[in-house]
Amino acid sequence: MRKFSLKLLAACAAVGLLANGSAAVAQGRAPVDQVDPFIGTDWYGQAFLGATRPFGMVKLGPDMESFDGKASKFGYMSGGRVLGYSHLHLQGAAGKYGNIRIMPATGPVDFADIASPANQEVAKPGYYAGTLTRPDVRVELTTSERAGLHRYAFRSGDDAHLTVRLDRILTQSPGREGQKFLGGELSLNSPREIRGVGRYTGGWNLGGEYRVHFVMILDQDAAGQRVWGPEGFKADQRLAVEGDKPLGAVFDFAGKAGRVVNARVGISFVSVEQARRNAQDAGDFDATRKQAQAAWNAALSPIQVEGGRESDRRQFYTALYQLQLMPSDRTGENPGWTSTEPYYDDYQAVWDTFRSAWPLLTLIHPDRSRDLLRSLIDVYRHEGWMPDARVGNANGRTQGGSNSDVVVADAFVKGLQGIDYATAFQAMLKNATVSPPDAEKEGRGGLPDYLSKGYISTDYDRAGSRTVEYAYDDFAIAQVACGLGKPDVAQAYLKQSGNFANLWDKDFSHQGIKGFLRPRKPDGTWAEPYLTKRGTWPDFFYESDLWTYSLYAPHDVARLIALSGGREAFIQRLDATFDRLHFDMTNEPGFLVPMLYHWAGRPDKSAQRIIDYRSKAFLDERGGTPGPEDSGAMSSWFAFHAMGFFPVAGQDLYLIGTPLFTKSKIALGEGKTFEIEAKGVADPANRYVQAATLNGKPIDRAWFRHSEIAGGGKLVLTMGPAPTAFGTRELPPSLSGADAASAALRCLPKS
Repeated sequence: MRKFSLKLLAACAAVGLLANGSAAVAQGRAPVDQVDPFIGTDWYGQAFLGATRPFGMVKLGPDMESFDGKASKFGYMSGGRVLGYSHLHLQGAAGKYGNIRIMPATGPVDFADIASPANQEVAKPGYYAGTLTRPDVRVELTTSERAGLHRYAFRSGDDAHLTVRLDRILTQSPGREGQKFLGGELSLNSPREIRGVGRYTGGWNLGGEYRVHFVMILDQDAAGQRVWGPEGFKADQRLAVEGDKPLGAVFDFAGKAGRVVNARVGISFVSVEQARRNAQDAGDFDATRKQAQAAWNAALSPIQVEGGRESDRRQFYTALYQLQLMPSDRTGENPGWTSTEPYYDDYQAVWDTFRSAWPLLTLIHPDRSRDLLRSLIDVYRHEGWMPDARVGNANGRTQGGSNSDVVVADAFVKGLQGIDYATAFQAMLKNATVSPPDAEKEGRGGLPDYLSKGYISTDYDRAGSRTVEYAYDDFAIAQVACGLGKPDVAQAYLKQSGNFANLWDKDFSHQGIKGFLRPRKPDGTWAEPYLTKRGTWPDFFYESDLWTYSLYAPHDVARLIALSGGREAFIQRLDATFDRLHFDMTNEPGFLVPMLYHWAGRPDKSAQRIIDYRSKAFLDERGGTPGPEDSGAMSSWFAFHAMGFFPVAGQDLYLIGTPLFTKSKIALGEGKTFEIEAKGVADPANRYVQAATLNGKPIDRAWFRHSEIAGGGKLVLTMGPAPTAFGTRELPPSLSGADAASAALRCLPKS
């Protein structure tokens, strides 16, 4: 979901490797006190800055523009001017929301000239504060689950105002991915209450109309109220507009230095009556802030880390915080249907999060992960497709594969309970067999080619990335089919999971490396090689290049090694990928690539690459995230590697890396814990695993299965300054390897 050029390595070249070595976490410091929400707000991180709860529906924060008038697409930016404080945002992504914007003002109100610089900002989980310099107003924000709470301290003696705008939103433009205001209405109910609804459409996901109802309740009567529309200010009690026209209101207060106005703004996607209940259910500001802080502390506490620097721990807990900002829990706020199932929205997008964000949530919050998946399955029940992305109560867009298939498989092979896997399996089969009416919205585009030819031809967009992603989605289907007692279906999809190789041209060489994926015409002949660095929607590869996508077969890396000419040739290929700057840490398709050395018996090389990117790309500063957070995807990559292991999403497999911390203790639920201890890692020279024990027994492999830790366990790593034979002999499982009949595929007959 990015459209920027990669400048990361040049900017980070001078940054040294991270060093461990401090004492354990300072006694008495709660996880919530070690979070810095400013991390990732600059560069391309697009991290949400404002107040919210874990997976909160309301994300209340500043919407800003640069000093030359260019509005931020995701809300916040360092510097510039605040346009107002709106209640709905995404995390690490642009192109949606910014609804129900509140802005204080002093003196005469001019909606065209209301923006103000801000300083003295404070951001903590569940709380934001800043000072608007033009009106000289101190702003404080916090949230309940369904309401935003505002506190405005007017320092001057000028007339004071609170303004509300419904017609202003983020990415508001006539372009294809722009949002549009369709109209709305406002009603002034009393000197301290206003209610209304705004109607919106569009955004990154090209979604249909969504409605945001709100009720704003003040803690004191205003001296006057006005509505504002196409004809300017009016003293009317109600105003409605159709189409993209101005719509707002103002609460007026007599000038009084030190006046403090509190407002509760309830938000609902269902009705204005429900919005009012949501506003009334919120407590006072200080109590609500404490509740938000407690909720965040509980959400962050399943992992305790020791060692590392203070900045390392701050980055780590901030990563866990960023992970849990989306999707948004809208249970009870579904305007589409009534259901007893959980309802979540703002999956933007599963394409980003399935690789590491979902597996991390399954470890630390299995109940939340279960409910998220249940909500996806319920979308299938009522709308016919299990989405790859869903925002604003609408499916879309599908960037690559039907990656919710991988999410289902990941939960299934890890034994996550309370999920209707039978219905999920129906949704997976529909993805794999039925061509969708709109392939950018849901399902698999190019399916006729894929099913008849075993690859997607040049007749379709994103043919290369789709082909390899569909192949892995098919492997996911095979695993679930096997576990549900459907061996024939499992065998068919297991065979189909090899389709990634049908685009492999063994004779094509690029920069001295032989064998890559290549576009293929409908008649089976090769088209011209696709060498674009980072493709987009109409291209052969989506958001990456042939170097990365030619390495995408997580279920069968052994076959990739064979196609590449053997282990040494594969290692040379990986080295070239990194040394020639083909690896892109700013984007998810490459997340597993640094660990692929494991399958070639060189976990030491994986360690070198991981430490390099973990230290240079992730920093303890506002520009400290290498690319858009993408619903916590980037943060989950960092968090796993800080603890010293990484998942192969969709499988019950973890790869052992080099921890940043001396100890990490993960609460798995039901009183079970998994602990990682890294002896000697406090010395930054000790980056290589010398020996390991798992649950008290020595292991000579740089990987383990989820089943080995699901009931609790402990991994002890002895670290040293030079590579050893550890992890060089017993390689991770692979479909074409010796462990082809893995635990998830035992229903199949052995070959």
